[in-house]
Amino acid sequence: MTNASTPTRVRRSEQENGQERERRHQSEQEDEHEHEASDLACPECTGQLVVDDEHGETVCDDCGLVVDEKSVDRGPEWRAFDAAEKNKKSRVGAPTTNTMHDKGLSTNIDWRNKDAYGNSLGSRQREKMQRLRKWNERFRTRDSKERNLKQALGEIDRMASALGLPTNVRETASVIYRRALNEDLLPGRSIEGVSTACVYAAARQAGVPRSLDEIADVSRVEKNEIARTYRYVVRELGLEVQPADPESYVPRFASGLELSDEAEHRARSLLQNAKEKGVHSGKSPVGLAAAAVYAAALLTNEKTTQAAVSDVADISEVTIRNRYHELLEAEETIGVA
Repeated sequence: MTNASTPTRVRRSEQENGQERERRHQSEQEDEHEHEASDLACPECTGQLVVDDEHGETVCDDCGLVVDEKSVDRGPEWRAFDAAEKNKKSRVGAPTTNTMHDKGLSTNIDWRNKDAYGNSLGSRQREKMQRLRKWNERFRTRDSKERNLKQALGEIDRMASALGLPTNVRETASVIYRRALNEDLLPGRSIEGVSTACVYAAARQAGVPRSLDEIADVSRVEKNEIARTYRYVVRELGLEVQPADPESYVPRFASGLELSDEAEHRARSLLQNAKEKGVHSGKSPVGLAAAAVYAAALLTNEKTTQAAVSDVADISEVTIRNRYHELLEAEETIGVA
């Protein structure tokens, strides 16, 4: 009897131990689910959290609290839906860019005659590298079209740097020039003139316009040729370029004069009132912006002069005085109404 009951007790103890382990496992899973739920809940209102991969933030969908920011995206910027597409899109190295005539796919040989450890090369190695640089340049520009494109894109980059334009404007200007080159718009016009017109058009499209005088200061061609080429390129390529908004010049002028945010806001208000009254029609946007900045500085009791505004905006003091009175009259008319 004793020997027969022993296996039964052993089995019962094993079953109890198994049940105990199962209960412990279930409680651990419940704790884990509760922890995950708390991670997915807003600490302020217990609302649902949403991950914004574009901005790298975790935001509450109910109250808008930013729970986490500056998260690192370790994946590629492209999406693939099958293995073939993944292999096709996978790559290494820098992305292609339209600001280089070969889109950045070729190899550049550094002009410094040093090896990977920073040591200077010997005389025979320097001669060899010089020959390689020469042939590399010849292979990179195989025909006249590529030489033309290389020179023009170099001019675009130089002018954009001098004007302080962002990278997206340089890319847009490069694309416009490539279109002009492919559609044979260059015969009879200089490379510098067309590249300058492309920079002017790209800056206006991006909402960071520069005046013709500013463009002409950094260009190698005359102002009249820039304006004529710009109109031709816009017409032939069908570019959609909106009229320059005077308000887009205000931040740059205010920054150059070291004015406060209050003065900048006041200048925008003056320009908005002028638009309501139609004062801006037929007027130079640069002159209106300069006059609005000068008027706003006076209204907010900040020290500035017409000469200082004239230097920053590259416009005459007479224009500032005329537009200044027109803006104030529009302001008074709206105030009375």
